[in-house]
Amino acid sequence: MPPASLRIVTWNVRYFGHALRGLASTRRGKTGVAAALAALKPMADIICLQEVETISLRSSLVFRRAHQAETQLESFMSELEQSFETLPPPFPYEAFYFRAHATRLGNTQLSSMGLAVLVNRYRLKIDQHNAEVPEDITYHHVKRWKDRKQARICAHLRLTAPGGRPFHIFNTHLSLPTPFTRDFWNKRDKMGFGFNQLHEARSLATFLRKHAGSEPFIVCGDFNSPPASPVYRYLTEEAGLLGVQKELGQIDGSPRGFPTAGFMNLRMHLDHLFSGGEVRWLDLEPTAPFGDKKSPFHGISDHMPLIARFQI
Repeated sequence: MPPASLRIVTWNVRYFGHALRGLASTRRGKTGVAAALAALKPMADIICLQEVETISLRSSLVFRRAHQAETQLESFMSELEQSFETLPPPFPYEAFYFRAHATRLGNTQLSSMGLAVLVNRYRLKIDQHNAEVPEDITYHHVKRWKDRKQARICAHLRLTAPGGRPFHIFNTHLSLPTPFTRDFWNKRDKMGFGFNQLHEARSLATFLRKHAGSEPFIVCGDFNSPPASPVYRYLTEEAGLLGVQKELGQIDGSPRGFPTAGFMNLRMHLDHLFSGGEVRWLDLEPTAPFGDKKSPFHGISDHMPLIARFQI
């Protein structure tokens, strides 16, 4: 009997603030993401989100006081559950939040950031996770500014697939390239060329191998690095990860051939799915490039999701 197919989504949701161009989170942002995910057929078994807040001024500014005590993930899960009302019960997802950092002004938390992973608990068994203490992969070039730099983390879950095969999910969001180097200003291409990004990629690869061992694993997220960049080449060549979009022929490795994110007229391929071990990839439907107005995910975030089916 062949192994069951599973579906994964990875998406930078910009703290559900795209409607206000990132100034503050909105309910429209949450309902848009929730409705798009609930409409997937078949539904996703694993949803990895980047740029999810806890509670901050930015995440609660436009909400009524009654909803300001909710974390952003709690509020989003309420919207997602409502979007699933037209589907047969029960609601399938268990959510995990992985906190990265917070920016404060005195006692006021201006913004906060983290990762989230949603798991279909009726298809997958959750063996372990690091939500309480996510792995810190941040590279600190200037040690005295360590506490001011945005932390970069890796979320990890060990799951058991239908049929009993264990596998691992890693969700991450790498830093932007540091501007505090001569190379940054001398190079035309910057994303994925930062030495700080390469350090974080090395820390990530070490963490993957340590915890996955010989078991299959998937790593996804916003890498702030296009194909053909040093970060992408390190992960696929030196670290030995399989680039899923390239494996299935969706990209050819060119840096701008399949944009996953956009800012004004700028288009960038920053988001990726990788794997290691015995993971068989089936398709990338309905993944679409940024700017594709026919996609149901268009206009919801400044990133588009990557969606794929696989077997362990």
